[in-house]
Amino acid sequence: MTPLPKPAALPPFDFDRAPFLVIWEVTRACALACVHCRADAIPCRDSRELTTEEGFRLIDQVRALGATPPLFVLTGGDPMRRPDLAELVRHASSVGLTVALTPSGTAAATRARLAELKDAGLSRVAVSLDGPTPDAHDAFRRVRGSYAWTLRIIEATLELGLPLQINSTISKLTLPYLETMADLMSHMPVTLWALFFLIQTGRGASLDQITAEECERVLNFLYDLSLTSPFGIKTTEAPHYQRIVWEREHARRAQGLPTRSVERKRQLRAPRSVGDGNGFVFVDHVGNICPSGFLPVQRGNVRTTNIGGVYRTDDVFTRLRDPNALMGNCGRCRFRAICGGSRSRAFAATGAVMASDPLCAYDPGEVTEAVVSHA
Repeated sequence: MTPLPKPAALPPFDFDRAPFLVIWEVTRACALACVHCRADAIPCRDSRELTTEEGFRLIDQVRALGATPPLFVLTGGDPMRRPDLAELVRHASSVGLTVALTPSGTAAATRARLAELKDAGLSRVAVSLDGPTPDAHDAFRRVRGSYAWTLRIIEATLELGLPLQINSTISKLTLPYLETMADLMSHMPVTLWALFFLIQTGRGASLDQITAEECERVLNFLYDLSLTSPFGIKTTEAPHYQRIVWEREHARRAQGLPTRSVERKRQLRAPRSVGDGNGFVFVDHVGNICPSGFLPVQRGNVRTTNIGGVYRTDDVFTRLRDPNALMGNCGRCRFRAICGGSRSRAFAATGAVMASDPLCAYDPGEVTEAVVSHA
């Protein structure tokens, strides 16, 4: 029997040249009033939003970032509040971008609208679910009925055959539901479960985040889950998950135990943690270019500046990609090249972009450790 060919090697990502992920906040308008909202969303659209034509030009700039295009996510607010959304998706898809959408859990995301977006070239829907029951989720979203609308979006997404991503926030309010949420994910045909670790910015500034020790337990729980889950697991603003994976994989190898499958690692594609300004760039509703939505340090505007030039040469972006620029524990940590800590959380906590991430429990000591590889 002729052996099956090996899967083609994925092209390497050079985060100094181009981001792995570009997110555009197409509007800040949203009918929800979520307690953690980093955008501090508003009820009506801003007259200063990028126009359709300006959006097309931004999309063209994103496609020109490299031979391997970044993933392109349309977010908000609620992107469904833009009547030209299908035009934007169609243009992005036509130039070769993989387009994902994060609609809010409201009545605006109808099946008909989602079908229109699929026809326009939409590749994935990511919807937020922050509790396993209506009471838990709606309390977090501050709108009664959001849970029911979210389930309808999930149902419509699956009926249309679109890959489904579930986003969940990790905070003091949601931590008690983690295991129940994991069980719920296992009963859904979910492609990816993305967990967003609270950044105390926007409306989320008044929320309590979990402790570093609780975070350590959550990340180990997620690693254990990843060994058997049929879906992928991703953390946002908790890049020290890469440290947990490194430590746990090496420990399992030493014990002769199987590690996470090679194919699952390939599906992750990115060679290391994707973080603020490091494999990631964010464009807000009026065109400002930022390292991420949780790190709203404006470094130019797409109306007057090319996004690629800002990403590659701006001093803040280049510093965010330099592990030797990190300070404190993060600067001495052996995992600084594959983790680097959350720059958004460091900034929210201290006002210093390169300070230590207070949500990490790892203590490197007083001497700078030798850097480990991702292998």
